[in-house]
Amino acid sequence: MENSRLIQTSHLVFLLLALSVSYVHCQATRVGFYSKTCPRAESIVRSTVQTHFRSNPTVAPGLLRMHFHDCFVQGCDASVLIDGPNTEKTALPNLGLRGYEVIDDAKTQLEAACPGVVSCADILALAARDAVVLTNGPNWLVPTGRRDGRVSLASDTSNLPSFTDSIDVQKQKFSDKGLNAQDLVTLVGGHTIGTSACQFFMYRLYNFTKTGNGADPSINPSFLPQLQALCPQNGDVTRRVGLDTGSETRFDASFFSNLRNGRGVLESDQMLWTDSSTKTLVQRFLGVRGLLGLSFNVEFGRSMVKMSNIGVKSSTEGEIRKVCSAIN
Repeated sequence: MENSRLIQTSHLVFLLLALSVSYVHCQATRVGFYSKTCPRAESIVRSTVQTHFRSNPTVAPGLLRMHFHDCFVQGCDASVLIDGPNTEKTALPNLGLRGYEVIDDAKTQLEAACPGVVSCADILALAARDAVVLTNGPNWLVPTGRRDGRVSLASDTSNLPSFTDSIDVQKQKFSDKGLNAQDLVTLVGGHTIGTSACQFFMYRLYNFTKTGNGADPSINPSFLPQLQALCPQNGDVTRRVGLDTGSETRFDASFFSNLRNGRGVLESDQMLWTDSSTKTLVQRFLGVRGLLGLSFNVEFGRSMVKMSNIGVKSSTEGEIRKVCSAIN
């Protein structure tokens, strides 16, 4: 009996190892990819992000958003970093991206330490994780081994999630990338840090409806005057407003509390609460009684790893750029 159990256990361990190897091979990434070829790779990226964060904390949400925008177009291949006419960087959804100087700085240091080894795509994936950690968010192991893409077209950015997308459209866009509804709610939770310009939500504040006060009825009536004061009609549409009111510089689950209280800034964010198909997931992050709770920190790391493996380029499809803003 004991021998039989040992054999079954051995078979199970072998199967799990085989599945693990198969998964890593399929994704072409693994934790510690540079452990021999560039042992200081992750520490160089980390220290670079820390240096820039100390002088400008807004690079943290900037790097997180940039990684997301990179992965949703052409996969996680640093195509969003490429300069030039009609590249992804020039597309309307990407005009507000910040943090390019952090990636360039890290790349310069890595090329000095390990020339031609570390991809820009991996630098961006690592920097996004390090940025979250610096805002008191979770830490997670980042699989590396991505290659840099050779294609960057502004026209390909149409599949990026938009602030006006319905939940069904958001879910479809995520599904197209192999991500489910839980990944959607989790990753949108990244809005716990960062800001948005008034121009992306002002339409909710004035003349949204022809009844009542004219505002989006999903906005808490006590929150509306606060938003209107920040973004008055005919005011500065480029003014930045925190997406997680009261906690926009700290990575935490208060973003979901704000959604529950009708204090979501973007319409697409607030829809996570008003749509029944995603509301339950928000409630699970809030620890609502009677529902199986979810740890936002744990799930965020899992979903980030999942997202960071979208469309990873093989050695024949990609390259290791010498400069992140230009194809070799």
